[in-house]
Amino acid sequence: MPLRRLFPKKEKQEHKILRQIERSGDQLQPEYHRATPECPHPERWSMFDSMTAEVEVLEFLRTVVTTLKPELVVETGTFSGISTLWIAEGLQANGRGRVVTCEFDPKVYESAKARFASSPLASFIELRNQSSLDMQVDGTIDLLFSDSDMPIREQEVRRFLPQINPYGLILMHDASSHLKQVREAALKLEHEGLISVVLLPTPRGLVVAQKREGRK
Repeated sequence: MPLRRLFPKKEKQEHKILRQIERSGDQLQPEYHRATPECPHPERWSMFDSMTAEVEVLEFLRTVVTTLKPELVVETGTFSGISTLWIAEGLQANGRGRVVTCEFDPKVYESAKARFASSPLASFIELRNQSSLDMQVDGTIDLLFSDSDMPIREQEVRRFLPQINPYGLILMHDASSHLKQVREAALKLEHEGLISVVLLPTPRGLVVAQKREGRK
């Protein structure tokens, strides 16, 4: 018997969540990320699933879009496309702008593609099936929402930094003191003098940053 039948490949968490969404739709539920010193009551927040940003963070994201009036938003890590649609809602309210979002996993990409195709917000969205580290985006980025695989977040911020508007914002999700990796990456970039960082005490953590170069 082939070894792969004795030890079946473990299903990716992203694919499990997508199957659940296909069965039940987007289910609102209390956030269940573990308590941290900065956020001792995560259950006071809400979520659709464990990989999409908390609902309150989605609301914040949409409000940032309506506040900044960006022409170009770049999102890394599309996943199910929920956060992309909240960004697009902000763009629609503004009456202008676009969001370029990328998803590396082909299966996840196809799911997001189908969601966007059925949305009236599709005209504001450009979806790509590639890594953020390979994606080429033309123009000045007014808002970067970094929500891809955590090990590459530092690399992708470094990659897009030269294109980011000095008056724009960089948001990095999953920056709690428990998850550590993104938080430490952001603070490292700040220590190098590349960005200025504020750590929002949400359940999974959110970095709000701005590049230092070019500000006057």
